[in-house]
Amino acid sequence: MSFNTFGKIFRFTTWGESHGAAIGCVVDGCPPSIALSEKNIQTDMNRRRPGKSKFTSQRKESDKVEILSGVFQGKTTGTPISMIIYNKDARSRDYETIKNKFRPGHADYTYLMKYGIRDYRGGGRQSARETASRVAAGAIAKVVLNKLMGRKFKIVGGVVQLGLLGCNKNNWNEKEIRKNPFFCPDKKSVKLWKKYLLAIRKAGSSCGAMIELRASGVPAGLGAPIYSKLDSDLTSALMSINAVKGVNIGAGMNAAFLSGEENSDEIRNLDGKVKFKSNNAGGILGGISSGQEIIASFAVKATSSILGSRETINKKGKNTKISVKGRHDPCVGIRAVPIGEAMMACVLLDHYLLNRALCG
Repeated sequence: MSFNTFGKIFRFTTWGESHGAAIGCVVDGCPPSIALSEKNIQTDMNRRRPGKSKFTSQRKESDKVEILSGVFQGKTTGTPISMIIYNKDARSRDYETIKNKFRPGHADYTYLMKYGIRDYRGGGRQSARETASRVAAGAIAKVVLNKLMGRKFKIVGGVVQLGLLGCNKNNWNEKEIRKNPFFCPDKKSVKLWKKYLLAIRKAGSSCGAMIELRASGVPAGLGAPIYSKLDSDLTSALMSINAVKGVNIGAGMNAAFLSGEENSDEIRNLDGKVKFKSNNAGGILGGISSGQEIIASFAVKATSSILGSRETINKKGKNTKISVKGRHDPCVGIRAVPIGEAMMACVLLDHYLLNRALCG
């Protein structure tokens, strides 16, 4: 299996399977002399880990990360940073009854067609368990970006659509995102979301979600105008997350419905500072950051592992039915928030280092 590495200068390689002994990653290209500890990484790991509420998978993983190399006396050395996360609560027996069947909407079928072998235990390498390693890499990227860009830099993600229920983004509140189990930025939506998702979970079903990411304090000039556009790399990064089916930058798909006057973000000089009157571009123009807030959103499909009986085929190609039991997220989009933040951080750091190498 190839293509387990992401990035150009700041790169990371993930390894491991959902029900294997451990998962982990190796981060390469991290600048030296950056203060870093496992505590810096664990904060984001805790935001992603399962079993924290009744709205996520009940698999109990501490997701405690251990740094094996690349850090000495509390600082990065510029050498590869290797990290390991041990799997503590894998329950492979839950998959015995479906090991020879393909879950509709899941990658079971395509993995077997490509590799001729499939680790059915929790989905193996195709499981979203892999994303814990990305969050560890992204946490390092955030630390480095805060050092290079200053305190004004930050990335905040939130769930803005849960299945059929949206929220009022005008009520976006970062403190509220940290308070509720949905990463919802609108306090008024939380109560209804709880009732909605509990009903879905009780029915053994699932729903999708839309996640929005906002990065502020990013300087103008990151990205290249042709084959390494900041928005194309960011889109690629977010699309690589399990279950993601679409990405918007700024107005995104809705830009098709806007007139030239409505879509163009007017520019003014106010007291010597460049200001944009709107942000339909999502902070990126011609593949290059404009200095505005970078806004990206992505859609996550409903979980394929559901209790309801679905028609499928088995490994012998015979028609059959499948019903999936076990511990599964009723909405995988909830825990995708810190994953999306991590991928955005990795892309921004990669482009920052690329820009520094090219332009000084």
